[in-house]
Amino acid sequence: MKLSRSRCELRLKHTFAIARGSRDVSPVVIVELEHDGVIGVGEAAPSSRYGETVETVEAFLSELDFRRFQDPFQLETILNYINQVAEGNTAAKASVDIALHDWIGRRLGLPLHKYWGLDKDKTPLTSFTIGIDRPEVLEQKVREAEEFPILKVKLGGRDDEEIIRTIRKATQKPLRVDANEGWKRKEEALDKIKWLEQEGVEFIEQPMPADDLAGTAWVRERAALPLIADEDSLRLHDVSKLRGVFDGINIKLMKCTGLREALRMLHTARAFGLKVMTGCMIETSIGISAAAQFSPLIDYADLDGNLLTLNDPFDGVKVDRGKLILPDRPGIGVEKRRD
Repeated sequence: MKLSRSRCELRLKHTFAIARGSRDVSPVVIVELEHDGVIGVGEAAPSSRYGETVETVEAFLSELDFRRFQDPFQLETILNYINQVAEGNTAAKASVDIALHDWIGRRLGLPLHKYWGLDKDKTPLTSFTIGIDRPEVLEQKVREAEEFPILKVKLGGRDDEEIIRTIRKATQKPLRVDANEGWKRKEEALDKIKWLEQEGVEFIEQPMPADDLAGTAWVRERAALPLIADEDSLRLHDVSKLRGVFDGINIKLMKCTGLREALRMLHTARAFGLKVMTGCMIETSIGISAAAQFSPLIDYADLDGNLLTLNDPFDGVKVDRGKLILPDRPGIGVEKRRD
């Protein structure tokens, strides 16, 4: 097996701002895993929130030795090895996991969703993300998202009420709110959520800083809106401690090391009675299409990271009036754009 990699700088249609900061360009690392004449592709979209950059991804990938393995069908053995190379590095690990799954699907000539026995017609609607911005830009973003029936709004700052009021002047669509740990005190979080209860909001994602589970549980006891864990929901070992604190979890491939762990988290969450959401970073169609393969199993989707960019070099999952449309191509279903 041969692993190669390349950098790609994704240019954003608008400055993307959340409670922690903003950016106009988002670098990712594309990997190709070649064996027996078949190439599987993967992607790492690193986040500084979790201590990763494109440099750390490349350093991690350079340490991997695939000579000990016969072929990508040794999925469990390979991924167990990769997981033990170093702590963290979850996006880097996810890039290899995705490439392995893509290779297997391509080698078998099957889309992953079909390989897993899933009904492609049961994909959910994805929300479209509206980042923190000036009122006039917020209105523009809402107009550009006309085809999406659900909007996800980034909050967590001083202008939360102004942002919601601006969006509500432009649309009455259902909203999902992501505070990205921006509400630091439980009393502040509760006040914000009680106000949002009157604004057509479906749920609140990560209202409090990660690891303040006691504060989040206090808020959940007093708030009517469901709470979804994001920064508190990284890997499989996190799921059990979130029961009774959150109503659901957000699974992201770049946080959990890829598809294998994502499926384990999903089934564990179901066993604990938790709702399941699948989200993303700013990614190409590689990462988005990989996550979309198991989307028939989830409750909520936020798989729009590729749609926020100007230069996605790949073609994969489509969106029709918000609904995820899985391609019939094998593996994760992506191919390079000819343009």
